[in-house]
Amino acid sequence: MNAREFNVKRWAILYARIALGAAFLSGIADRFGLWGNTIGYGDFAHFVQYTAQVNSFMPAFTIPFLAWAATVAELVLGIALISGVWLRRVALGSALLLFLFGTAMAISFGLKSPLDYSVFSASAAAVLLAFCASDSSSPSARYSRETS
Repeated sequence: MNAREFNVKRWAILYARIALGAAFLSGIADRFGLWGNTIGYGDFAHFVQYTAQVNSFMPAFTIPFLAWAATVAELVLGIALISGVWLRRVALGSALLLFLFGTAMAISFGLKSPLDYSVFSASAAAVLLAFCASDSSSPSARYSRETS
């Protein structure tokens, strides 16, 4: 790989990291009303209602747990993607979370829904990010490779 290809790959990885991470964090901002209460969910109660719709096949008592678990997972994954730590594992976790979300959407609303919202496309992008990431994506390993 020549220097130009290496540079393009680095920018593509950065773009994918920021796009996926920002999407996760934007969803969290929405469910806590940071985008305003007239946009999207607007508050956590409406997000819990949506979680129940997406997971219509799950018992009702699991819905609050699923809503909070998704929120925590998206927060951790979003921050980790943007900061670039443990990139391969975080990207694979993101791909899995998005795949599960898309599958739940397909079960509850039909296949058109996750396709319209590009959930599987985002999951596939996360898989590609995982395989394009360096073998060791800890900050110290990344720093030592860049400075040598």
